[in-house]
Amino acid sequence: MMKKIQRFGGAMFTPVLLFAFAGIIIGFGTLFTTEAIVGELANPAGAWYKFWNVVLSGGWTVFSQLPLLFVVGLPIGLANKQQARCCMEALVLYLTFQYFMNAILGSWGANFGVDFTAEIGGTSGLTMVAGIKTLDMGMIGALMISGIVIAIHNKYFDTKLPEWLGTFSGSSLVVIIGFVVLLPVAALSAFVWPMIQNLMLSFQSAVTSAGSFGVWLFIFLERLLIPFGLHHLLYFPFFYDNAVIQGGVHSAWATMLPTLASSSDSLKDLAPWAWPQLTGLSKVFGCPGIALALYTTAKSEKKAKVAGLLIPITLTAIFCGVTEPIEFTFLFVAPILFFVHAILAATLSTVANIFGVVGSMSGGLIEISALNFIPLMGAHWGTYLTLLIVGLIFTGIYFVVFRFLILKLDLKTPGREEDDEITFRTKAEYRERNESSKLSKAELILDGVGGKDNVIDVTNCATRLRLNVKDATLLKDDAYFKQIGTHGASKKGTSIQVIVGLSVASVRDDFEKLL
Repeated sequence: MMKKIQRFGGAMFTPVLLFAFAGIIIGFGTLFTTEAIVGELANPAGAWYKFWNVVLSGGWTVFSQLPLLFVVGLPIGLANKQQARCCMEALVLYLTFQYFMNAILGSWGANFGVDFTAEIGGTSGLTMVAGIKTLDMGMIGALMISGIVIAIHNKYFDTKLPEWLGTFSGSSLVVIIGFVVLLPVAALSAFVWPMIQNLMLSFQSAVTSAGSFGVWLFIFLERLLIPFGLHHLLYFPFFYDNAVIQGGVHSAWATMLPTLASSSDSLKDLAPWAWPQLTGLSKVFGCPGIALALYTTAKSEKKAKVAGLLIPITLTAIFCGVTEPIEFTFLFVAPILFFVHAILAATLSTVANIFGVVGSMSGGLIEISALNFIPLMGAHWGTYLTLLIVGLIFTGIYFVVFRFLILKLDLKTPGREEDDEITFRTKAEYRERNESSKLSKAELILDGVGGKDNVIDVTNCATRLRLNVKDATLLKDDAYFKQIGTHGASKKGTSIQVIVGLSVASVRDDFEKLL
């Protein structure tokens, strides 16, 4: 079950990889079309405004069509074969499901407690999907339908039909079966989902009323679930669905940017719901403190190698918001540090929120700047100055706490090993190794997990190659994976995670070709 959940979480991450660029475009588009920032240039009748309005409209594509993205993104990670065809099947059947819902609610909406004549949005529980008026099931509905289609695809796509029925094989058969299956699913959804919407409204109220404790608990759990690959499941409903606000915090914040930029009222008063995405604060302010503690506690003769490891992965965390490389550097040799990291990350975000900080800050400095600092600095510089002060204080706290624990408990973090078993390679050394051996990173990883006959399946998230293997005893040690240019590997039963970095998608492509 854990393997399936991890694979599902990794597959959900596929569309999220598009959000950083879309966020940057929206940030700059909002900046250049807000009168409070650029003055007369933001006149709607001017060429400047019209140009940036076109750019901004394009930037909204990803966030305006989130359900569709998740529908076609999930098969990329979960379909066992012919992923591209499964994406098409999922899209067709998702739209079919929405037409079913439209007709059912148009005829019997009142029986389900739904006023189908109401305007979309707000508390009506209605939305538009590809021009179809339907129930707003958000990301959950998209993932549910896509998951059903993937299950049908994996089981029936290769079914052999009689030659005279050949035109109905493959994708056609999947769509036929899906059509029949989704009709009762639509009827059941029309009955159940309005009740779920009412529960979600109550949940929103409960989370909001939890105050600072709610902020702390959410951030703590989000960090703590990272080693298990389950953190996506926790934050997705908050970031991209209706857990605390209609449409999700990410989209709602981006939509409000013009209003926020033109108001000098407190951001926390304007958008009190925008606290879940403070998860990025520990990436920008916590990771430098961790890296400095790891460096200063390393043995003198190993400091240069440790610096070569820490500098790129720390910059990756700060600017790109990808923390797995640095977190996994110490996670498996000193789990206590990761637990402390989760506590400090939650505390940092909670303190910042107490001082009025909210916003779309789940990524690194690039994304945070685009959706916060650049468009909003003019009206809210005081809030961001407060954030800087709080953040730097916590950088120091991270350093002191990590350094104390490493020395007090004699933790064998990088550079403190009893022997030279674990070594770190520079990029130049890694390239030289590959050139001499003529092996790609994918080939080296495949060799490290016992060869292709030992691999059951492979997926990936933002930085990790995730594999299920037949025999976990064939896995080489963590030192091997660090020597071939990855950031190490972890094993839980027959589930393997290799920390590749931001190039994981291309490595997975090469890996699958080898299989």
